[in-house]
Amino acid sequence: MSPPRLVNPSSLGMPVGYSNGVVVESARLLFVAGQVGWDKDHKLVGPDFLRQFERALDNFLEVVTQSGGRPESVVQMRIYVTDKEEYLARQKEIGSIWKSRMGRHYPAMALVQVVALLETGAKVELEGTAAL
Repeated sequence: MSPPRLVNPSSLGMPVGYSNGVVVESARLLFVAGQVGWDKDHKLVGPDFLRQFERALDNFLEVVTQSGGRPESVVQMRIYVTDKEEYLARQKEIGSIWKSRMGRHYPAMALVQVVALLETGAKVELEGTAAL
């Protein structure tokens, strides 16, 4: 499979932390269910947003790697947060966590603020698609 091709038209300006589009010529697709910041016993890692984001990303990538993919295989991701302001306040730290796991790979992404997540106490949930 050829690697996914990122599409960022100059007429839209350069995106920061995401890509406007991703072209996948042919691949098996993996749809990753929403991952929150919990451990194998389904216990949240704590109330801290950053710790939850880190664990949710690790959980997401565990599904990808167990399916034969790599971080670069992720072509689309949705980030659900319960507090957009908290996300924005921690953006620099989130970027460091992202780069330590994903490098400079930025798939097509969306950030959505929600009233609550299904898991009580969860502040962030990640879901998306990988091309394997």
